[in-house]
Amino acid sequence: MASWPTPLERMPSLALALGLGEDDLWVKRDDLTGLGGGGNKVRKLEWLAGTALAEGATTLVTSGAPQSNHARLTAAAGARLGLEVVLVLTGEPSASESGNLVLDRILGARVVRVGQQSSAEIDEIVQDVADSLRASGSVPAVIPFGGSSVLGARGYVDAGHELAQQAPDLDTVVVAVGSGGTMAGLIHALGADRVLGVDCGATSDPATIVTGLVEGMSPGLEIGKLRLRLDQVGGGYSELTSQVENAIVMAARTEGIILDPIYTGRALAGMIAAVHDQDITPGRRTVLLHSGGLPGLFGHRHAVSWAGELTERPSSGP
Repeated sequence: MASWPTPLERMPSLALALGLGEDDLWVKRDDLTGLGGGGNKVRKLEWLAGTALAEGATTLVTSGAPQSNHARLTAAAGARLGLEVVLVLTGEPSASESGNLVLDRILGARVVRVGQQSSAEIDEIVQDVADSLRASGSVPAVIPFGGSSVLGARGYVDAGHELAQQAPDLDTVVVAVGSGGTMAGLIHALGADRVLGVDCGATSDPATIVTGLVEGMSPGLEIGKLRLRLDQVGGGYSELTSQVENAIVMAARTEGIILDPIYTGRALAGMIAAVHDQDITPGRRTVLLHSGGLPGLFGHRHAVSWAGELTERPSSGP
């Protein structure tokens, strides 16, 4: 459903701005996967939607936050495969629904808004939706939150092997951690010592979730200690922090690369903190996984107004 391998590109200006060597910092462009606006969830959906299709499904059902990139790409996968899609999204409808929600509608998904609910309550609602579809003659397949399951995580085992071929001297790949499957797949392929996860606050216990997914793929595998930063969540998943603001501006004004305020902005903010902590050091190949998410920037309640207040870049440099 996408274009592989995704590019691996140098980021020399950002590297020098952070005190690294100009060949030390690279970006893995999983925002350029193609389908439905691109992003990391396509790798998971190749496995999940492909399995659903093989099992005779006619409808995909999944859940997420209002600006869920996973929901958008599930809608796109359904459109590509000729399947109906129902998205169960938290939050109340607003007067202006922008960002990913616009794309969900364009892609033809039916959106069910359920207000503020716990994870367990959302799971129950998803099952109720699936039961209702089944009763009406459809064959629903439930795609897990974020596409993160043992099956979905295999998409990032593939990505890890792809990255190892592109950068055999890889020291660290930095990745945003939401529902856990991306980090888990990379660990399975590359080892825990080469994967630095930056928690985004999507789950209450990311370490347990990531560990469980890795063990589910290979029971008995010695995982080792996770490299997981928990210092970029700020006031919560949907909040835009000053560290993330700074990271977004730095990437844009040094490399012309746009990050989002929930995932990739946090990943770069965590990477910057890791450089300051000397967990990432000059002379070693570091790769930032750009997992996509640009449409979510336009639907973020603070990001658009914050960007409107930014000053122009000084003529002396970024």
